[in-house]
Amino acid sequence: MAGFMHGMKYMWMLIFMVLPLVALAYVGWHVWTLVPLPRIWRGAIIAFGVASFLMIFLNLGHVIDRMPMWLARWCYDIGNSSIFVLMYMVIIFLVLDLCRLLHLLRPEWLHQNFYATAIITGGLFVVFLAGNIIYNNKVRETLTLTTQKPLSKPLKLVMMSDLHLGYHNPKKELHRWVEMINSEQPDYVFIAGDIIDMSLRPLVEENMAEEFRRIKAPVYACLGNHEYYSGRPEALLFYRDAGIRLLRDTCEVSGDLCIIGRDDRTNPHRKSLDELVAEAKPATGKYTIVLDHQPYLLEEAEQAGIDFQLSGHTHRGQVWPISWITDALYECSFGEHQRGNTRYYVSSGIGIWGGKFRIGTQSEYVCATLVKSEE
Repeated sequence: MAGFMHGMKYMWMLIFMVLPLVALAYVGWHVWTLVPLPRIWRGAIIAFGVASFLMIFLNLGHVIDRMPMWLARWCYDIGNSSIFVLMYMVIIFLVLDLCRLLHLLRPEWLHQNFYATAIITGGLFVVFLAGNIIYNNKVRETLTLTTQKPLSKPLKLVMMSDLHLGYHNPKKELHRWVEMINSEQPDYVFIAGDIIDMSLRPLVEENMAEEFRRIKAPVYACLGNHEYYSGRPEALLFYRDAGIRLLRDTCEVSGDLCIIGRDDRTNPHRKSLDELVAEAKPATGKYTIVLDHQPYLLEEAEQAGIDFQLSGHTHRGQVWPISWITDALYECSFGEHQRGNTRYYVSSGIGIWGGKFRIGTQSEYVCATLVKSEE
């Protein structure tokens, strides 16, 4: 069985490596036949597209960590944005090919056609410009939580996930987010993982820990999968320097709250939620919040009697139509949810991985108020 699972893992890895190459070949062929330019210019356009896509591997292999910061930022932005551009170009050409096969489109429209080239190029520009504007417009979601448990006063909770700080989300962007947090005057700030994107280098060189220390409320966080990608020991040091109270399969009691932070499910040896609740038994009777980066097995929180769980990770796919996939994969891929007496919120994230585009989704933070129930 272990050998079968190992083989399946490599099969999927092979598929995900081959698919982008097939997509590049498909789009490259269409660009070659569609664009009404001399061969040398068409070749240059295709070569630029391929080179842009290959920049992704500079990031995944941490090669950009050895580049000058300005060049590393360019490589990150171009390489990771190319994934989404490639996906949309594949969708466009598939639709056009289907229309051609159904005789809804004349074949000459896809051959050396200036108007078709201009329409496709202009359409892509508008879509991704709008996606970038939407990404930069952070949505303030509001949430009211009620409890019959002891609560000395209403509590203001600012919650977020998936900051993905790094080459594409620099210190000046974090500064803007901290200003937004402080303007809410929260009692607590909760972050459901993936504060770090892929590399710690930008966070350290720009001293982003300094920005976190400006937050005028206790900050609690759990680990996400990207903290593992960036190098967990170094990530833990950053959290400590930033004054973030990192909960890794641990709980902490603060005032009327019992806060449980789960290690990310990337760690196959993380504790079960039942174990963590058992360890938090002395805090029985307090309003219990769980921070768990990936929103899998939501029934566990319900069965354990948790009052509220904050998760992230999904980004709700970031762009359409990936949002359809995340909606199908998760019981709740975005927003509010409830099972029994347990409330959930799955955030689509204030930051983002890869290209800074939101198409059909939003970048957000949550401003929640915890009040005593009138019942």
